[in-house]
Amino acid sequence: MYRCVIFDLDGTTGDTLPLALASFREVFRKLAGGDISDEEITRYFGPSEEGTVRGILPGKVKEGLALYLERYGELHDRMCPEPFDGIRELIAEIKRRGAVCALVTGKARGSLDISLEKFGMTDAFDAIETGIAERPTKTEGIGRVLEKFGAAPEETLYVGDAPSDITSARELSCAVASAAWASTAEPEILEKMNPGMVFYDVKALAEYLATRLP
Repeated sequence: MYRCVIFDLDGTTGDTLPLALASFREVFRKLAGGDISDEEITRYFGPSEEGTVRGILPGKVKEGLALYLERYGELHDRMCPEPFDGIRELIAEIKRRGAVCALVTGKARGSLDISLEKFGMTDAFDAIETGIAERPTKTEGIGRVLEKFGAAPEETLYVGDAPSDITSARELSCAVASAAWASTAEPEILEKMNPGMVFYDVKALAEYLATRLP
């Protein structure tokens, strides 16, 4: 039984990764005067957006981050106006059943607040842990949620779309549900790393959780 369910944001709660990549491309174009591929950008993913800006635009971090947040907010309504279908309802049901529902993301608070406001989810989670510029901290964030609520790892489920989410949660012996419903998901990799726990839509995850919550 899961008494604590923790969600990722990008690619799990909303299809926000294409939005982030588009924003980074525009920042690079404006400040560096050229184009940059998504592969070059994602090479610096893991830390927060500030860490990504440090990687692609060293020496222009403050200016680049400010411009990124501006473009991220401006493009949000067009590229990702809503969370994934059924996410808000699933989170509400998890909380109604008496389980903790938290968010642990590598995003920094600035872009996260934009997305949660756009999604109408500013009060959706019992706790939120964000990333930092220096390094990935998802495992630490999950650990802080467990500590805050006294949740046991064996009663905790992390829901994330990336292969790194699987390894981060398993470092703490938490179960992982791999979200393969985003346009950016890599289901073949997820199936190899997390067989039997890959979900292709939110409804399937909701059905799985229906008999596994308090």
